[in-house]
Amino acid sequence: MWRQQRGSGDRQWQTEVRRLRAEAGDWPRTELTDDLAAGLVVGLAYPERLARVRQPGGTEYLMVGGTAANLAPGSVLAGVAWLAIAVADRDPRQPAARIRSAAAIDEATARVAGAGHLVRGQEVAWSGGDVVAREFERLGAVTLVERPLPDPDRDALDRALLEGLRREGLPLLPWDRDARGLRERLAFCRHALGAPWPDVSDDALLRTAGEWLGPELHAARRRADLERVDVATALRRLLPWPQAAALDRVAPERLLVPGGSRLRVDYADPQAPVLALRVQEAFGWQRAPVIADGRVTVLLHLLSPARRPVAVTADLESFWRTGYPRVRAELRGRYPRHAWPEDPTAPSRP
Repeated sequence: MWRQQRGSGDRQWQTEVRRLRAEAGDWPRTELTDDLAAGLVVGLAYPERLARVRQPGGTEYLMVGGTAANLAPGSVLAGVAWLAIAVADRDPRQPAARIRSAAAIDEATARVAGAGHLVRGQEVAWSGGDVVAREFERLGAVTLVERPLPDPDRDALDRALLEGLRREGLPLLPWDRDARGLRERLAFCRHALGAPWPDVSDDALLRTAGEWLGPELHAARRRADLERVDVATALRRLLPWPQAAALDRVAPERLLVPGGSRLRVDYADPQAPVLALRVQEAFGWQRAPVIADGRVTVLLHLLSPARRPVAVTADLESFWRTGYPRVRAELRGRYPRHAWPEDPTAPSRP
């Protein structure tokens, strides 16, 4: 370095030190030593090479410009908190540059030399799987100060939560049985009847999350709040009033069967809603039930008294004619306590 080569008595060196001291009149130090002056010269010349040690006592540094740099093993500068790096080179095959020449400085010197890279502000963002709200002071890529932001901007919080939902996907929300069932019913209605029944695909829900999930987002501050959302209530906001009033008729959650039970319809496949029931529970039906204002016939999964599969059909008339006699012959001896009438379309109790 210049001072090492010419000595502290060099006139040009002393002139440069006096100039720097004069320019740093508002610098929060009472004295600028020759060593710090040397670091200040380098820092002012190459502010992007100001660097802070990654770990106390270590040899790995992060430069203001964002590049990692390492001291050579055994360097007398190892562990110095801040460096002003004069010369560094980097092998493209290596992740970090090698520091060839540098001067030890302190943070105050780094702040003066790198003043053009100093940024203060607030950040509210989705990071590391949750909302991060903080105040910060950074010298380029080096974070100097970071503290929690006690009262973040509400709009910024909403944007961060939406960003988190789009990154993490819909599984971030608590999809309980009611929420999943409602979404499946809505998907069926969209498939069977089209608009204005809402699109509840992943892409559509993520794209419109600010609308149907708005109140829940506005009340949340972090991931844990999203994990407690009542998703079913939020989903219902997608329904225009006429469709909201018609949902239970068009896509009933349960169907009344001749045996008197109200059984849940499975809408997992929007093209073929399924009703699973024992054969005896279907006695009295001549045809399979229809939904979606008569447009879709429910697919029946007919079960034995032990709830083992017997038949799958949407054409119950055909099953009664051709399939049931075989089933009756096979199962009535095995389950003698259950009814096996010759005419299954006649009203009967299971």
